[in-house]
Amino acid sequence: MRAQVLTAAGSLLAAAELVVPRPGPQQLLIEVRACAVCRTDLHVVDGELPDPKLPLVPGHEIIGTIVEKGESVDRFRVGDRVGVPWLGWTCGVCEYCRSARENLCDRARFTGYQIDGGYAELTVADQRYCFAIDLRYGDIEAAPLMCAGLIGYRTLRMAGDAQLIGIYGFGAAAHIVAQVIRHQGRRLFAFTRPGDLAAQQFARSLGAEWAGGSDQPPPDPLDAALIFAPVGALVPAALTATKKGGTVASGGIHMSDIPSFPYHILWEERVLRSVANLTRRDAEEFLALAPKAGIRTETVTYPLARANDALADLRNGAVQGAAVLVP
Repeated sequence: MRAQVLTAAGSLLAAAELVVPRPGPQQLLIEVRACAVCRTDLHVVDGELPDPKLPLVPGHEIIGTIVEKGESVDRFRVGDRVGVPWLGWTCGVCEYCRSARENLCDRARFTGYQIDGGYAELTVADQRYCFAIDLRYGDIEAAPLMCAGLIGYRTLRMAGDAQLIGIYGFGAAAHIVAQVIRHQGRRLFAFTRPGDLAAQQFARSLGAEWAGGSDQPPPDPLDAALIFAPVGALVPAALTATKKGGTVASGGIHMSDIPSFPYHILWEERVLRSVANLTRRDAEEFLALAPKAGIRTETVTYPLARANDALADLRNGAVQGAAVLVP
């Protein structure tokens, strides 16, 4: 099968012909129909996340069709369409797994990081971490839901019942969660790279009342801020923009160092927290909500052979919405 393979951190992906993987007892063999390109893929390829499996097939926003199933699979049939997210396996017995926090499992394994992912024609995945995809979504349209949508949704949950929400970094996750915010009747402000007028217009088209640069103060103080850009300097900026008792949640898996900041912008019971991975409950809730809320994804497609171009465009901020590879 054709695949794009990472052989060393910091290197370009290499085209390769790999042996078709065989599904284990609990696994599905999936023909990949689409795989979205996530900023986490960039962090893996660029060596910002430690100790990936090498060689590695990246990609964890997978939509595909089951072509073979392991002997113990009982959730799906051959021919079913499924989505495969970042969380690929957990132990099920640790304190985190036993307390509905499997996203924090110390032995968790992740698709496109410790498990070969979707930058290929075929992949295998544990049936317990695969999800049915609503027929109202095409393959390409559905792919960004599997991480940009899921992590965005989990990050929004951290905002509680906040009514005025600011989003810092208006990329794949933001453009999906913005639609959830508006569906829920909440207010939205968008913060982009300074001077990025196209991104600001994109945010307004998705319901942002105000859109400006991340170096600008919002017209009203925020109840909560969601940070999706991997820029540590946005943390004090978001805290400054957030009112007393508000929450700042960072939805990324990697961020540049956070600069020191005066205590008074955290004081008055503001909350600063991170978001790690996702749970199966997140996936079940969000994938049920998305079609009801009319969530739509903006995508730019690339053939599998141009995976390096897709990563470069994402790195350079040249993708509006989400990049998606199509084998």
